[in-house]
Amino acid sequence: MKRITPLFLAALLALVTAGPLPAAEAAKPAAEKSPGVALAGTISTVTGIAISPLLGTAAYGAYLNIAAKDDAARAKLPWFAHWSFFLPALLIVGVCAAKDSLGAVLPPGFKKPLDVLETVENKASGLVAAGAVIPLTMNTLSKLMVGTKAAAAGPALASGGLAMIHFGAIDFSWLLDLLTVPFGVAMFAIVWMASHAINVLILLSPWGAIDAALKGMRTALLGLLTLSATVNPWVGAALSIVVIIIAYFVAGWAFRLTVFGSVFCWDFFTLRRHRFTPADNNNRLFTGANLTDVPPRTYGRLTLRPDGALEFGYRPWLVLAERNTVVPVEKARIAVGKGLFFSNISAEATGTLFLLPPRYHGHEEAVVRAYQLGGGVRDAGLRRAWSVLKELFGGAAAKTQVV
Repeated sequence: MKRITPLFLAALLALVTAGPLPAAEAAKPAAEKSPGVALAGTISTVTGIAISPLLGTAAYGAYLNIAAKDDAARAKLPWFAHWSFFLPALLIVGVCAAKDSLGAVLPPGFKKPLDVLETVENKASGLVAAGAVIPLTMNTLSKLMVGTKAAAAGPALASGGLAMIHFGAIDFSWLLDLLTVPFGVAMFAIVWMASHAINVLILLSPWGAIDAALKGMRTALLGLLTLSATVNPWVGAALSIVVIIIAYFVAGWAFRLTVFGSVFCWDFFTLRRHRFTPADNNNRLFTGANLTDVPPRTYGRLTLRPDGALEFGYRPWLVLAERNTVVPVEKARIAVGKGLFFSNISAEATGTLFLLPPRYHGHEEAVVRAYQLGGGVRDAGLRRAWSVLKELFGGAAAKTQVV
């Protein structure tokens, strides 16, 4: 049953999305735009904004501003369709693109703080889009669909008086909002989480070239979606549904990355490590890629049990029933790797077991004492690479040559 559920939900998503189209097409007047086409365009718009909230919202606002017939029509446009918003937003997008281009040739230490800042921007713009832009877009669609049906019933109102008012002439846009707005926000949230995972992957990536490639793929997808929706709204809607279904299947992975990025950014910008001291036991951290039966980057607590074993406890999706697993590696073989931005707990034969949030940076010795780890503290990541370079071009290597 668990294997069938995702397929059923994905099919239901496609059915719910496509189901209203025939009814909307049947109700359209010849002189007005088809509600079915409007719905297809709305699906593409929501998906595009979710892929890149700031760029999508700014581009959509600029399009509405340019498409307006006159200044009076522009004055009635929503706030994101005015130049005072979309021009600064497009400027920020351009600065981020320049940062990614230059980051391919710069050391990670120069670019990583800017990556953290862009991740925070993506979260903020995603919240704004989910709370304001998407509901407004879905509300406009609801009024279009209901208004079209009411217009079709207009002659009956003129000839028959109140006794002849048709049921279809009643304004049900508020009821349609109750159905379409949550659906639109859900579509947005699923796709946004998958897209936001790219920002977190950039935080984890040590090389600017990888960052540029990840950002390029996301921009190319957004461009393809925009182009297909412009050429044919139905093709754009079909591509959007494919994106939504894929985003649904990777939702768990994307959610864990989103939580990791949120904790990383909070610790980084608030300089929490200066106000933080690891507990003697039961500390919060993330799993690495080599802990048995637990997905990578799961947020939970590491505990030293009375019998001396290490146990990790976590709640799936942060709210479900707690699960626990014993770390299958002896403490004597586990060490804390000290990185440039954040550290980890790893074993030589197994690899990375846990990832420590930035608040633990500088407190690696305290973690070793709390969990009685026999491997001590070692250099890891970029710090390890830097120590190797020092040994190659100076330091220990140079001393050996002199002797």
